Amino acid sequence: MMSTGQVSKLLTVTERLQTLLQHCSSKIHVQQIQTQLILTNLHSHTTLASHFITACQRHNLLNTAFHLYTLSLPSSPPPHVFIFNTLIRAFSHSLVSLTPFTIYTHMLNTSIRPNNFTFPFLFKSLSDSRQLLLAQCVHAHAVRLSFIGDIYVQNSLLDVYASCGCVATWCRKLFDEMPQRDVVSWTVLIMGCRNVGRYDDALLVFEQMQYASVAPNQVTMVIALAACANFGAIEVGTWIHDMIRRNGWELDVTLGTALVDMYAKCGRVEEGLSVFKSMKEKNVYTWNAVIKGLALAKSGIAAIWWFNKMEQDGIRPDEVTLIAVLSACSHSGLVDMGRQIFRFLGHGKYGFYPNVKHYACMVDLFARSGCLQEASEFMRCLPFEPTKAMWGSLLVGSKSQGDLEFGEFAAKKLVELDPDNTAYYVHLSNLYAEMGRWSDVEKVRGMMKDRQLTKDLGFSSVDVEHGWPVRELLA
Repeated sequence: MMSTGQVSKLLTVTERLQTLLQHCSSKIHVQQIQTQLILTNLHSHTTLASHFITACQRHNLLNTAFHLYTLSLPSSPPPHVFIFNTLIRAFSHSLVSLTPFTIYTHMLNTSIRPNNFTFPFLFKSLSDSRQLLLAQCVHAHAVRLSFIGDIYVQNSLLDVYASCGCVATWCRKLFDEMPQRDVVSWTVLIMGCRNVGRYDDALLVFEQMQYASVAPNQVTMVIALAACANFGAIEVGTWIHDMIRRNGWELDVTLGTALVDMYAKCGRVEEGLSVFKSMKEKNVYTWNAVIKGLALAKSGIAAIWWFNKMEQDGIRPDEVTLIAVLSACSHSGLVDMGRQIFRFLGHGKYGFYPNVKHYACMVDLFARSGCLQEASEFMRCLPFEPTKAMWGSLLVGSKSQGDLEFGEFAAKKLVELDPDNTAYYVHLSNLYAEMGRWSDVEKVRGMMKDRQLTKDLGFSSVDVEHGWPVRELLA
């Protein structure tokens, strides 16, 4: 048993080490403090361990902490579960995504029982790295250890299944089995549906959330608006906007940008601009949403005006901005303007050089404007092989101009690049039919038969009045 003097001395050492850890300014300092922790046998002190791990995280020395607490030191008791939880949490925010699972297995191997705080950050790391099988194993452990009833554990597990694309199976099953669901539970399910392209299901879950009297938060609204934007559900998007106004929410840059993007993609550019002008803070994503919306609306001149305004306001455009601007030129037939902007881009005016998508926009610009020869020459001089998107633009441009020979050339290239895509054979067959080359039509059909390809059914979608679900009709 320690005397009063020994206790006082220990407290002084502990406080001094804690202060040093909070203020250490270099890797060398961290390593020196680690030595002191080991010499004083205080490395397993939970408060000091927490500060030490934080300092290691700050100075990119997490592996040092990992080795300290997973390699047994002589005459040392095993570290407390709190220390391992802190270590898992630190690594869950790093790029070494599987280390938290390694720490967890070390805990099990050394008979350190996890608690309900162990699992959320462990599941976060498995979600970030899309480790479905490992997540299912940990899920089984959480059930066996009776921690699966904790809503934070459930929500973090929901996120793993949503991130891995298992929305209709594991994610939905877990969600339906939850006795209580909070706003995070609903938001994760909505996000999962949106991420796998099931936008109608995302909006249906959002509607069910309202019936369950669970108030959405800002993250829920942003995700729901993204689903509206991708699905063209303007009525739901407008309802969400009205709800934001009724609740008196401030349009910060994230929520405001989501609204602008929704209106722009649903063809309501003026409403999007109205939201844009009301926002106090805007970033490059907000400006991109406006320019992309104008491009889709074939308002090329306006898109160029806003692009110039963006530069005047000191907002540096990114690669997406230039794709949107070049697309606006393409949809509006602004060939000379497109050439000029691409030339500036090639000279590094915007801080980066054109990538494959910028080149594809130029091919599309020339093809849409009937400059098929220029499009072909441009593709021939590319620093890489032309992509399917480029050949597709040339094919569409050729058909609109009635240039069947260019169209045949493009269609053949598409068949070469993607021999399992039925649509390309159909385009090629239709071109041969227009040219009266019936023997070639039969050859194409023979190729499809040999590869066991069939023409896919088409479908149309109808937004039923007073109902959010969209009905799909096969053609």
